[in-house]
Amino acid sequence: IFQQIIDGDIPADKVYEDDFVLAFRDIQPQAPVHVLVIPKKPIVSVAHTEPDDEALMGKLLLAAAEVARREGLDSGGYRLVTNIGKQGGQSVDHLHVHVLGGRQMLWPPG
Repeated sequence: IFQQIIDGDIPADKVYEDDFVLAFRDIQPQAPVHVLVIPKKPIVSVAHTEPDDEALMGKLLLAAAEVARREGLDSGGYRLVTNIGKQGGQSVDHLHVHVLGGRQMLWPPG
């Protein structure tokens, strides 16, 4: 589904985009701010990255920080999450980082 969003076949509420990364609002938000940041390169998860993905992973995290700034989360704090595999809670086989904020985050998560 994320590739279809990248390709423009499925609409999304985009909040950030560059040549390598796309960020859009989650359709089932778990916090007042819930944005997904994805690489445009199809990578299943962090566990599937290769040494050649080092720069892309840096761009992904920098984009997540930029999204947090744009959403006004940088002063109060926020959470970045990536789920890996079924037991890790991954539901889409395309690497994505959740930017969650706008409320107090609890630890450990539920």
